[in-house]
Amino acid sequence: MNLPELGAFLRTRRDRIRPAEVGLPQGPRRRVPGLRREEVAQLAGLSADYYTELERGSAKNGVQPSAQTLAALARALRLNGDERDYLFHLAERPGPPPAHGPSAHVQPALLGLLDRLSNTPARVITDLHETLVENDLARNLLGESPAHRGPAASFVYRWFTDPQARERYPPEDHPHHSRVFVADLQAAAAKRGRDAEVTKMIAVLRRRSQEFAALWDAHDVAVRRMDHKKIVHPTLGIIELDCYNLLSEDGRQRLLWFTAPPGSPGAEQLELLSVIGAQNLGITEGTAPEGLSAAESGSQP
Repeated sequence: MNLPELGAFLRTRRDRIRPAEVGLPQGPRRRVPGLRREEVAQLAGLSADYYTELERGSAKNGVQPSAQTLAALARALRLNGDERDYLFHLAERPGPPPAHGPSAHVQPALLGLLDRLSNTPARVITDLHETLVENDLARNLLGESPAHRGPAASFVYRWFTDPQARERYPPEDHPHHSRVFVADLQAAAAKRGRDAEVTKMIAVLRRRSQEFAALWDAHDVAVRRMDHKKIVHPTLGIIELDCYNLLSEDGRQRLLWFTAPPGSPGAEQLELLSVIGAQNLGITEGTAPEGLSAAESGSQP
């Protein structure tokens, strides 16, 4: 592991990022144009001391960043694909996470836009509806995303296999959402081609859900770009919002955000979200949906 080169690379990437680009205040006493070490550590979920040792490139304290740590740093420093690969190369670690799945490297352009949506519920998801990152308002509106792996990481998968996934939407709207989800998944599967991940998910869904199987056999195909939704919030009741999607260039990731016309009841309810805080919608992070085997959920023993 080339720790001096790794530290130098991290330092140059830190210096180029302005605080506003990652949602941090500029502050009146900032001596450096880029981020401080402790700010990078905070964004990556690391201790300031650990990141400082890593950037200094010293091996005396046994600093050996894991693949998970490198992925977190790549996200915090807004590295593009080439820079992320170079970071893993310097650390002599196996290739970075794939371009899809819940551990995917979030595309910097989408992450930058998410940082600017501080007053709007927003999240970045994959084409299989796996949440990659979200802001506080999205968690306040929709609840904490469960920490699943495998097919169960997909909200579309949970929609058809776990009744709790539907509790945030009025029952009369369920048929509409089912059709939209399946049509969107059809489009994702077509773009991915012979992809093992999506093939496995579709096969399991066809076995577990007659509703999914019937909709899949209808062969409706449509990428979801906009929808009108009613969200059942445990404190605010039903919130009517418009949901928009901005797709990445390759279609594998999308920025999803919720908004409402100014002066509407939905707009007023959105303003209250930041005051109320996150609500527990009955989903426990890290647990598999009822009736889901460990193999299907991808849960770790």
